[in-house]
Parts: sequence; structure tokens; C-alpha cells
Amino acid sequence: MARRKKYIIEDLQIESTGDKGVGIARHNRKVVFVEGGVPGDRADVLVFKNRRDFAMARFQQLLKPSPLRTSPFCKHFEYCGGCRWQHVQYEAQLDFKQSVVEDAIARIARLEAEKVHRIMASPQQKFYRNKLEFTFSESRWLTPEEIEKGEILNDRRGLGFHVPGAFDKVLDVEECWLQDSLQNRIRNSIRAYAFDKELTFFNIREQRGWLRNLITRNTLGGEWMLILSVFYDDEPAMQALMNFLHEKFPEIDTLLGVVNPKKNDTLYDLDFKTYYGKGYITEQLDKIKYRIGPLTFFQTNPAQAIQMYRRVKEMAGLKPSDRVFDLYSGTGSIALFLAQACATVTGIESIPEAVLHARNNSKLNGIDNGTFLTGDMKELFSESFFSEHGSPDVIITDPPRAGMHEKVCRQLLESGARRIIYVSCNPATQARDLAILAEKYKLREIQPVDMFPHTYHVENIASLELLDYQPN
Repeated sequence: MARRKKYIIEDLQIESTGDKGVGIARHNRKVVFVEGGVPGDRADVLVFKNRRDFAMARFQQLLKPSPLRTSPFCKHFEYCGGCRWQHVQYEAQLDFKQSVVEDAIARIARLEAEKVHRIMASPQQKFYRNKLEFTFSESRWLTPEEIEKGEILNDRRGLGFHVPGAFDKVLDVEECWLQDSLQNRIRNSIRAYAFDKELTFFNIREQRGWLRNLITRNTLGGEWMLILSVFYDDEPAMQALMNFLHEKFPEIDTLLGVVNPKKNDTLYDLDFKTYYGKGYITEQLDKIKYRIGPLTFFQTNPAQAIQMYRRVKEMAGLKPSDRVFDLYSGTGSIALFLAQACATVTGIESIPEAVLHARNNSKLNGIDNGTFLTGDMKELFSESFFSEHGSPDVIITDPPRAGMHEKVCRQLLESGARRIIYVSCNPATQARDLAILAEKYKLREIQPVDMFPHTYHVENIASLELLDYQPN
């Protein structure tokens, strides 16, 4: 008997939250994942994907809202897809994220931490990001209300975020609550200027149009950077637009432009031109300054990054004589934060530009006990590395979402470090790696961190201690 592809389930009760924030329910012994579902909701749902062991569904009608629900504060919430948990009370978001971390440790790693800390709430739940990227599109996404009106729109230019599932269309964003509201004024003014000057917006399908991408960056100290990406060189038009922005927004410290004639939006292999300012802005976390250029990777929630780095430092339990290794060190943000509390810190990173930024930031802060090396982690981090740089007392590792290569995990087991601090943006891959490290290390503490409010993403700090370590 063929399975029905689409059908309605009436009066379904959402029981819990699963991967990527979907609601979890059960119907006829089958797990049903409901988009936007909140534990406690009762709803009629439309099943759009039906498999033997599970089904995917979306709301048809919400019959009884969960007491954990709240009203979204952004007018674009229903269509944007960025802050998917705006409809969930913040304390409930924290509870869900805490459960995700604890479940990964118990189910995947099969470990139990000696101490589980309550998740660190973000100091700011709105305007917390220091970087946003917007896209110009000749083909703006139309809302269902606009489609229903049936009006013929000759001009569909839009500036905003890509709509999920529609790579060639953007949601025209009038307001965004992720970054200081100055970015709203800047973005809306650029759109108005472009309309007034009849500037063309990019068409990704046909590879035409001038305006392509807009990036806004800012710091806790109030410095601002704007980067404008265009499809082809038109220096008079670019200079005119930059002059307009410089005069209208003196708050912008540096204005940069880049010509991107490629079929993708990556900017790492392109040359930037500085029209106004120094070409960079400077962030400060506690006493450490970080110079941020147009391509510099930096934690996007700096107020929470300060709290997280302080926690890492505390959990590391550093001594003045300690030799510290910082794996996947990036631009040295954690390494430099720890440098004054130890004898030496050695960072390893695969991206040469990030290593260059780390070295420059060391000089900026007068830090002379930090060394930053470039290389493939699984190849560079080896026995010969220990022979050349000494055995570490403490290791900090902050890998990408994919976690660490098994070879790196095995080398950590041979390091002899008394303590490993594992910072992760993916509790599942972290738990997988912790299961390997458990051969020689005990899991002392875990500290979940909410770096991205109103999303399902969660970070976690795990502290591991050598099994036979005897403190002095």
C-alpha cells in the first residue's frame, strides 16, 4: 500500500524540541517533526514528507498555543528564516539549548560530567551581532499577500536576506533586530539612493546588474565598517555612492568597495579599495584589542564572547609557568586573551590570513609570548610538533562545526596535557570527540553558552582533566 505523500493530522500535541529547533510529536507510533512547533502546542498539521519511521509537517492551524510561546518582535519573522525562535520565550530557548548539550553528552559520548553549569544567557537578545551581510537582487521575493493582490510589479529590486529555499531571491528587509539599528538606516538609505539613481541590482541567474552585496560590521566601542560589493567596475558610480554614505553617515569609520565578477559571493581572493577611513576597525574585549579588516573572522556576539573567554580562562586554571597550545586558533582571539596568564601560547591555524591577523594583533597588544603557526591540523599537530615546541600543560581547542579529525583526537591523547578545554559550536561532533578523549581524560565540567539568541544554535565549553593528574 503506497504511503500518502500529504495529509492532515488533526489535534497533534507537540511534546519536545529536536534537532534544528523543530517540534517533536508522535502519531500512530511514528515520530512527526513539526516546523515551528513549540512543546505544549496543539495543532492540525500538514504532513509534506512521509517516511516509514518519521514524517515532516508544518502547521495547518494552531488550536492551542503553548504557554512557552511569545509574540515575535520582527515584522519579517514569518518569512525571513533567520531568528526561527522569536516566537519562543527566551528562558524556554535556554532550557531547550541546555537539553541539547546534555543530551549529546549523554547519548553520543555516553559520558557524565562531574559538574554541569547552567547555560550562559546572552547579555543582549537583540542587536547582539557585529556583522551582517545583505544581498541586492533584481528579483525580490513576494509575500503571499502581494501574490494574492495580483498586481503587476515592473520593479522588483530588493535588498535583504536570501529566503530559505530560494537562492535567487531575497526578502526585502526594512528592519532587522540583529545589529545596532544604525544598520537599518544605512541599508534603507542605500536602497533609496539606488532607486533614485536607477542603479541596477544583481541577477544571479543571468549574471548581470551592478550592486551585489552589502556587509556592515561594528564594534562594542561604536566603530563601524561598511563593505560594498559590485559585479563590475564603475568607479564614478562607486565614488558617488561612497561620497553619499560618507556625508550622510559620519558614524561609519571606514568605507570599502570590492568588484566581484565571479559566479559566487566569496570575497577572499579579491582586492578591496578603501574609500574613507583606515580600512579596519578595532574591537576590545577586556584589555585585549583586535584589529578587524573586511575579511577578518571574529565572534559575531562580542558581548557574549567576553563572557565565554573569561569562562575558558577560568576553566583552564592556568599557572604562570604553563605552556598553552591553542588549536584552530583563528585570528588568535582566545590565545591572546590567555597570553598574560601563562608562560607561552602557541596557536595553530590552517588559514594563512587568520594567522597573519593573529600575529598583527599580538604586536598591537605588545604580547611577545605568543607564536602562531600555519598548517593542516592533522598533519602539523604531531609528535615532532611536541619535540620542537615542547609538551603542553593546557590545550585549548575550538574546531569548526565538523569537529576534530580523529587523528587530532588521538594526538591529544598523547599530548600529556593536564587539561583540555574544548570549545564547540556543535554539541554532536563535540560529544563524538569527547568519547575518544575519554580514554585518558575525565570530563570535569560542561558550560553551555548561548551565542545566538532566537536561533537553535548553541555552543559548549567542556573541561577535561588527565585521569592520573595529581595537582601539586
